[in-house]
Amino acid sequence: MKKILLVMSLFTSLFGASAQKNENITILDKGSFNEAIQNDSIQLVDVRTPEEYEAGFIRNAINIDYFDQENFALQFEKLDKEKPIYIYCRSGNRSQKAAAKLDSLGFKKIFDLKGGYMNW
Repeated sequence: MKKILLVMSLFTSLFGASAQKNENITILDKGSFNEAIQNDSIQLVDVRTPEEYEAGFIRNAINIDYFDQENFALQFEKLDKEKPIYIYCRSGNRSQKAAAKLDSLGFKKIFDLKGGYMNW
């Protein structure tokens, strides 16, 4: 009986824990993201490389390269942490990492485009 309880306890701890959710980060589908960024005064950031940005970007987006970690935090420090910030990358991978970084920098509301620019 002890073995069964031990095994059940092990499975519960391994598989029963749900992934932590961050209430500061929201992933939006294309339609919701597009609707949200219609205001010209929003903070919209493309976290792709300058070369990717130059090949095409969402209107009013500024470029802050996620891979340029030396300048990444410095550039985001110029933005308002209390205002919502909308970010995207090529496929959604970098922007998820960037969102976590922005959360650690103190940004309150971070919105990430699901699927990135490829989905745009």
